[in-house]
Amino acid sequence: MPKAQGLQANASFVPTEERHGYVMKKYIIKALILLGFSMTFLYACKPSEDNKDKVTHISSDETGNGMGGETDTDLDKEEDKAGTDTDAEESVSCLEDNYDPGFSIIIEAEEAQFTGNVKVENKKHGYTGSGYLTGIQEDSDIVTFTIKVPGTGAYDLNFRSVGNTGYKENNIYIDGEYIGIAKVDGDEFTDSFLEKIYLETGEHEITMKKSWGWIFLDHLEIIASGTVDRSIYEVSSELVDPKASESAKRLMKFLVDSFGNKVISGQYSNGGLNGKEFKAIYDGTGKYPAMLGLDFIEYTPSRVAFGSKGNDVEHAIEFDKEGGIVTFAWHWNAPEPYLPNRQDQPWWSGFYTRATNIDLMKIMNGEDEEGYNLLIRDIDAIAKELKILEAADVPILWRPLHEASGGWFWWGASGPEPYIELYKLLFDRLSNHHDIHNLIWVWNGQGRDWYPGDEYVDIVGTDLYPGERVYSSQAASFNELLDWLDKSRKIIALTENGCIFDPDLAFRDNAIWSYFGTWSGEFVILNNTYTLSEKYTETDMLIKAYTSDKVLTLDELPNLKSYGN
Repeated sequence: MPKAQGLQANASFVPTEERHGYVMKKYIIKALILLGFSMTFLYACKPSEDNKDKVTHISSDETGNGMGGETDTDLDKEEDKAGTDTDAEESVSCLEDNYDPGFSIIIEAEEAQFTGNVKVENKKHGYTGSGYLTGIQEDSDIVTFTIKVPGTGAYDLNFRSVGNTGYKENNIYIDGEYIGIAKVDGDEFTDSFLEKIYLETGEHEITMKKSWGWIFLDHLEIIASGTVDRSIYEVSSELVDPKASESAKRLMKFLVDSFGNKVISGQYSNGGLNGKEFKAIYDGTGKYPAMLGLDFIEYTPSRVAFGSKGNDVEHAIEFDKEGGIVTFAWHWNAPEPYLPNRQDQPWWSGFYTRATNIDLMKIMNGEDEEGYNLLIRDIDAIAKELKILEAADVPILWRPLHEASGGWFWWGASGPEPYIELYKLLFDRLSNHHDIHNLIWVWNGQGRDWYPGDEYVDIVGTDLYPGERVYSSQAASFNELLDWLDKSRKIIALTENGCIFDPDLAFRDNAIWSYFGTWSGEFVILNNTYTLSEKYTETDMLIKAYTSDKVLTLDELPNLKSYGN
């Protein structure tokens, strides 16, 4: 998310909404799939108590230091993925036998409850029923559907609508809990699906609240999703860099083996293992996160020119020595000529579109040759730091150019085409020109049209900030990412989050994120202290997540330097 800290102002940046593309569904294909489902294998939604761990847990006694490390009994070395999936399938069972995989129902929007400026119209052609709802413009403009499902399981929610003047998105809640975003584009009534949403037998309130507003809402359709698809976790461990280092390959194999079986805990902290976030989490749960999130922001030349100095490379090396996993983002401050550096647009906020006058379209199409050379200069500066990490044998989950589709960062402000060109340039410059091969490429563009292609991406991620104390699995976003991929399956990760999801719900909903990466500052700690803040995640939920047998912490990681031997 667009959050970082300026050196002089120590600024705190407020999270901005994610901007995704919407998902289209074909009714005929859906019907054929549903007909093929056996009533014997209904939606599996309850983890069994005797689920066996796929990934080795290493106790502090085994490591000798309480923070992960080598063990002579790496039970997982020889396990293959097929065996893992079998175990996982056996670990789930149906909650109820009355789930109907052929269930579907349509509720016209004009039959829903609505408040504020919302009203019924019938001027635009293409609606069903007697009309559609319009007037969703203010926070008080709310539409609530009351629905009833006959059996506990997964359902697809289709908010058929049309954007009033282009792309729009709005927030969806079930029984008061945020579950995702309904998105629509174009000038005709269109399907907008949130897929595989868990509903228990009985009555529920499904509510749409304004995010952008300004839509014509035709109806809500509820369709049974059917059985669990465990094949989504069958991904290849082959990296997109054919020259990937052995450490990167071993880490990727571990991630693939874990995917769908365990969630890896992660935390951003610019202080590293001894940072305030890590210490607060340990004091509150007795556990350290398995993954450390860092940033190359202070290594960017335009920030160095103003006196910045980064320490994150040293933190990464230290954490790797303790057996942990390291991920890096890069809030890329625009080059100096593009920084107005005014009071309202200070130099340290130069990764934001609003604080720069850089035009990526002109740079990538050749109109701004100086800008192109400056971007190459910046990439080369980060390559120098990556080389240090490669020499220290530290594999990196590398997440550059994140959240592009939102447009709040300059690398996304010119649209998807120049962004994809820049992503490919970065990939080529680091992998081929600089011969850097310790990177696992994590794409986090936040929109289907921004995907550079399977050959440039190892892991697909999204950043979600659903509000305060929202512990749902965010299954709709998980399944949306599945639909964005080109031809092959990829690991799916929650690359940034505000509040931590309930791991039990993730397994129940078959939305088992590979890892989460909770953002730093107020999302974990209180007033920049070593004390936990409960604003986003209550301490009880944090303890539940970090002590869950479904979540891996630092002390539970195997020796990643020899993993797979």
